[in-house]
Amino acid sequence: MLETQSSPHSHTNTSIKADTLPTSVISSSTSQEIYDVVVVGAGPIGLATAIGLRKRGIENVLVIDQTRAFRQIGQTLDLLPNGLKALKYLDPNAYEEVKNTGLGLLNPKQSNDQVTVEPTQKQQPPKVSPQWVYKNLKGEIIRSNSLSFDDWFQDYGEGRVSISWYNLQTTLRQLLPPDLVKANHRCINVVNEPEKGFVRIDCIGDTAIETNPYAYWIDGQKDNDPQPQNSDILSQELAIKSIRAKLIVAADGINSTVRRLLYTDTQYHDFARPEYSGFAAIFCMEIAEVPKELLTKLEEDFFQDSPLVTITNDEITGNNVCINNIRIILFRRPTGELGYIIHLALPLDSLQEKSESSLIDLALQELEKAGFPDALKQLVRLSPPAKMQQRPYYIHPASILDSLQVSNPTDLNIEANPAKIPPAWSVGRIVLVGDAAHGMPPFMAQGANQGLEDALIVTTLIAKIAEENNWNDLQAIAKAFEKYECLRRPLIAYVQEATLKRSPHSSDKEWEDYSQQIYRRNFDQVIEAL
Repeated sequence: MLETQSSPHSHTNTSIKADTLPTSVISSSTSQEIYDVVVVGAGPIGLATAIGLRKRGIENVLVIDQTRAFRQIGQTLDLLPNGLKALKYLDPNAYEEVKNTGLGLLNPKQSNDQVTVEPTQKQQPPKVSPQWVYKNLKGEIIRSNSLSFDDWFQDYGEGRVSISWYNLQTTLRQLLPPDLVKANHRCINVVNEPEKGFVRIDCIGDTAIETNPYAYWIDGQKDNDPQPQNSDILSQELAIKSIRAKLIVAADGINSTVRRLLYTDTQYHDFARPEYSGFAAIFCMEIAEVPKELLTKLEEDFFQDSPLVTITNDEITGNNVCINNIRIILFRRPTGELGYIIHLALPLDSLQEKSESSLIDLALQELEKAGFPDALKQLVRLSPPAKMQQRPYYIHPASILDSLQVSNPTDLNIEANPAKIPPAWSVGRIVLVGDAAHGMPPFMAQGANQGLEDALIVTTLIAKIAEENNWNDLQAIAKAFEKYECLRRPLIAYVQEATLKRSPHSSDKEWEDYSQQIYRRNFDQVIEAL
């Protein structure tokens, strides 16, 4: 059972509740492997953390992940200036590898890759950078963002790249020695061993890992191996492995097992699992056959040579935009097929157990209610049911007000609601990073980027612990992790609020303020503050 001190952000961990496996099975572990740091989660943030630690001389590191094997899952994400800057500080080589992979796959070439034109050759007009255009229902442009690395670099001192989640994971994983990244290690239990100065992680190699209900994509296990049907037999056959570490960095995502183990059966049990944000996506990634007449209409009214366009029912009033709660992103795949993602506010139960054809009906119903043009509804009607997907978006609130959802801060009585205060991002030797600490919807493309910032701060602080040989100084460890949280939580709360309310989109000034604060972050100052 996890014990806590009186302060809501102070914890003394004696033992953390196990998962559902019998104690007799868990105690059968005999492994005595000991690491300086174990990173739970081999997604981009966990891998970047391990790379950053090794860059700082901490080589006794292990990364574990529950996945059976590293497969091509996930969708495309945008690495924006703040995330790329953080990655460059973590390891310049990792930055170069990721940047080149992203630019090579999806992005326009950089200007320094362009061919020099000889004086005798006819000078061609410079190509206009492709734009991601935001339009209202009338086709009026609300805003456009360049998709060019160079344009972002010119504005913010660093570029942007689009890269698939799997390619980002693979690029980072290949920068680590293969034996330091272990798949098929599902964390089921975390136990503090204060007399030894370690934390113990109990893991199983499980051939029937349950689907993650909070994932941003379906990650079912496609495996032809015969599965034991009896759960008791399964438990007996599982190989239990214990790994000990001086510190644990939990980068295991929005449905973090470590987070759940830390906060279940404590006053913070409401925060053990993520909460529904109120927003979801209905999407179809590929519509192969679109009538020529409809294609022409979509091109003339919306695409106009842009590969990406967001159409919203937001209303322009002077210099401000009234933000509504539905928008559709149209995109053209490199092979020519069209696809779309509809972001909208929906009750969670309206999505659950929906058939693919029901998702089409639901999307059409919401587009109709919001007055979207017929051409967009025609496109949705053409969606192959087998290609339809839905995705609820979840969140771990960073701020007290977000977690309580109060409209008037003066009504908040924190003393009367101690259980409603979000818990700390660390407990003893364990610290949460990325989505495990503060997951949010992807509307502002800051999930991975803020996770990379977390990785930079945590690796910097752990490197200081190592440098001063404070591995056994729990007070120094607590102080380091508190410093991480004090530095990061206010910014995360700001980003979460901007993401959920989409406030930067409401005026040019707010967008500029947001862009300056997020994309122009000075990491020299950030590191100096540590």
